[in-house]
Amino acid sequence: MKSHCLPHASPSPLVFDSIQDIATLFNLIIVLLMLFNTFVFQVGLVAILLARFRALLMLSALYLTCSIILHSWLTNLRWLNTNKFIWTDGIQVLFVFHRTVSVLYYYFYKRTSECLGDPRLYEDSPWLQELFARVRQ
Repeated sequence: MKSHCLPHASPSPLVFDSIQDIATLFNLIIVLLMLFNTFVFQVGLVAILLARFRALLMLSALYLTCSIILHSWLTNLRWLNTNKFIWTDGIQVLFVFHRTVSVLYYYFYKRTSECLGDPRLYEDSPWLQELFARVRQ
């Protein structure tokens, strides 16, 4: 008995790139939700949170933008010419920049995750009362 199955095709890099970009966007959403759940945010001291976590928020936006641009560029080049490996100088520069930003992004993401575990952010404390008094003056 013969099987008439199609040969197994490997998943497209487009699928993996899309999954990575969506996961990065979800990471940003998760961090924002964690920030919104803090007591500091709920009492209206948003500026303090933004100042404390500005680096991660900016790096997240930069990393997501670089990822989308790099993945789009590579997919476009592969789509147009599937028989050749194309690697231009522009892609090389963007690739190195993307990898540098990714190291910073993952460092700050881990650091932010650890900082958001600080119980002082989730309850009233002398530290928070001092900040609140300073902001009101």
